[in-house]
Amino acid sequence: MSQTIIPRAAVRGTASGVIFMAFFGTLWAGIGIRGLQGWGFLWLLILSLLVGVVLFVGGIVLIMKSKRLSNEMMGEDSHRWKRKNMWFGIIFGLEGVLIATAAVICQSTNHLDYFVPVMALIVGAHFFPLAHLFQVNLYYISGSLLCLLSAITLFTLPVKVTWGNHQIMVWWTSVGFSSALILWGTGVVVWITGHRLLNRAGNNESKEA
Repeated sequence: MSQTIIPRAAVRGTASGVIFMAFFGTLWAGIGIRGLQGWGFLWLLILSLLVGVVLFVGGIVLIMKSKRLSNEMMGEDSHRWKRKNMWFGIIFGLEGVLIATAAVICQSTNHLDYFVPVMALIVGAHFFPLAHLFQVNLYYISGSLLCLLSAITLFTLPVKVTWGNHQIMVWWTSVGFSSALILWGTGVVVWITGHRLLNRAGNNESKEA
């Protein structure tokens, strides 16, 4: 009975996803911290960096463990992975262009407060083609949550609030921390998926032995 071969590229793909979620989730947390205008800066910064580092290390561990897997793929599979990587670069590049364009528009129209929720909308939207490209249904959920978060923030929350003598940038805080949680949560699920692939590969090797 033939066993499904788990290629090294599949596990490394999930590892890359974990690393991306760790990095960008931490960046979003930084936006949330900035929105608090100094409140709890040190402790929130340490906590955010800790979560990001743990996820990052988890991704690196997946890469290291994937070295024992076969790097050989059928010609069709190799071509498919190359096309996926190409389209990932295109999607990621387009996302960067849209974010830069949004920044310029918000700055030139004196509506810089809109930039953070609009950026969350762009990031959320970019998950949909990634979900289709990599066949990861989780990305549909992550993208939908980010888009919903952006809409709720824009239409229901005040831009800023003043508490005593302290001003809080509500849009930055709510979008920043919520986006961080969404991306970190996505990273954890992708990390679990990577380990399941490794376990499946190990089981296949045991059966063949």
